[in-house]
Amino acid sequence: MQVHPTPSAVHLAGAAAIATAGGVLLESGPVVAWGGALLLALGIARAVTEVGVAQVRSAGFEMLWRGPTRAFRLARGETLELEAEVRNRDVRAARYVGLRPVAAPALDIELSPVRGEVPAGGRLRVTLRITGRRVGRHAVHGLSLEVQGGPGLFEVPLTFANPCGIEVLPRPYARLSRSARGGRSRRDADQGRASPFSGDSGDIRELRQHQPGDPFRRIAWKASARRGELLVREYEREERDVVFLLIDAASELAAGRPGDAALDQVLDQAAAVAARHLGRGDRVGLGVIGRRVLAWLEPARGAAHAGRLLETLAHAVSPVHADRSGLDESDVALRVLEHMRPLDPELSAHVGAHELERIAERAEILQKRAPFPDADVFAPTQREAMLRRYLEAFGIGSPLRHTSDRAEVDELLVQSLSRLRGARPRPSLVYLWTPWAEPGTRAGLVEAAARLRSRRTELLWVRVPVTSGLVGADPYSTLVAHTLARRADLSAARAERALVRLGIRLERLASGNETAHAERAAR
Repeated sequence: MQVHPTPSAVHLAGAAAIATAGGVLLESGPVVAWGGALLLALGIARAVTEVGVAQVRSAGFEMLWRGPTRAFRLARGETLELEAEVRNRDVRAARYVGLRPVAAPALDIELSPVRGEVPAGGRLRVTLRITGRRVGRHAVHGLSLEVQGGPGLFEVPLTFANPCGIEVLPRPYARLSRSARGGRSRRDADQGRASPFSGDSGDIRELRQHQPGDPFRRIAWKASARRGELLVREYEREERDVVFLLIDAASELAAGRPGDAALDQVLDQAAAVAARHLGRGDRVGLGVIGRRVLAWLEPARGAAHAGRLLETLAHAVSPVHADRSGLDESDVALRVLEHMRPLDPELSAHVGAHELERIAERAEILQKRAPFPDADVFAPTQREAMLRRYLEAFGIGSPLRHTSDRAEVDELLVQSLSRLRGARPRPSLVYLWTPWAEPGTRAGLVEAAARLRSRRTELLWVRVPVTSGLVGADPYSTLVAHTLARRADLSAARAERALVRLGIRLERLASGNETAHAERAAR
């Protein structure tokens, strides 16, 4: 159990160090004395905090979840309420004056009570209200206590022996995860929709006179006997769309606060579109494009395929993958080691941060205690893949890579559209989520979109604003974000005029009710 400085302590220590160094350079005794006194005060505060921590350590504190479930599913934006217990085995009460969750940044968590006392030999119940802001696998790893005696400068992180996994799915996931087995009529069922053309199915459209070439099995013998002439049954021909969803998952679209980034909204809308088409009996395919093809599902229908679509939308864009992560292998190994130590001190003992092979071996053993099952993770080596699978299994976050990948993504989008041109069966409707291309830019993508339309495939190009999610808490960042948004709108207007002239159908990404927007677009 260690003492960690709070952000306030870090800022004060930095200010004291700068003041001391500045006083030495300026040969100012009062400034040096002030900086030294501040550093001394921080040392005293840490010592006082460690006294309280010694009590917590000797008490044998435990953090436990109330309930056997270790993993939960919820839609993005939904809130889940869980209860945990802080147990105190000591004969003395332990008081804390601050409580903070240790969890993935994609989760918003409210705690109650944030201050209190754990009675001697007793327990304190803590309520957590968890809201998922970004799709993927996340976890609540523990709670960090600010013990009484430290003036808000140091805290003690307590890790759960069984971290709680929170799998956040696209917002319309409930509808998509159910089998699309029809609605108000059979027209919306898996059997397809009635077409104005004749064909073979189980529904009779009309009786008509026999014509040369009609198969004998279609002759309605009883009706023919009554009419005195041969009549044949004309059936409805079932008609289904083959729909393909192509998603641009470039790093610029994932930038922003969790839940507000453009890619967060795109995944919600794609899930809603998939749910609607699957409910109509259409076959739906999916392609997610980043620096590589992150996912590619051929068009299919049914409940099992709906589940695969859902899993792909939720996990294909995970920042744990090596080509999307801002962490290199050594950074990942350090995070794994820091997470392993409180879970199993013996297993992680005497392992240095530079011993990547040993860390990976121990991570493979400890991963069996993770709340999530093992998942496929992209990495250049088997060792790095093991380390990254550990992050994914325990819901440990990774920052996104910030280097631009627009050129690679556009090249793969062009190849994907060309692949759809030659696909069998050929898609009748393709949704393309990517920023609109201005005249003179992304010429290859515009040409590929126009060629796809020439093959009698309807293309719906959905505009994705790259400035989504940039609004910050301070007025300056808000002003910058609004300026960038205005510039992007002007650029989109020029792109819209150029793309419409090519006959490409355009749509704008909804910022509020994605489900309703997607249903309008799919009609």
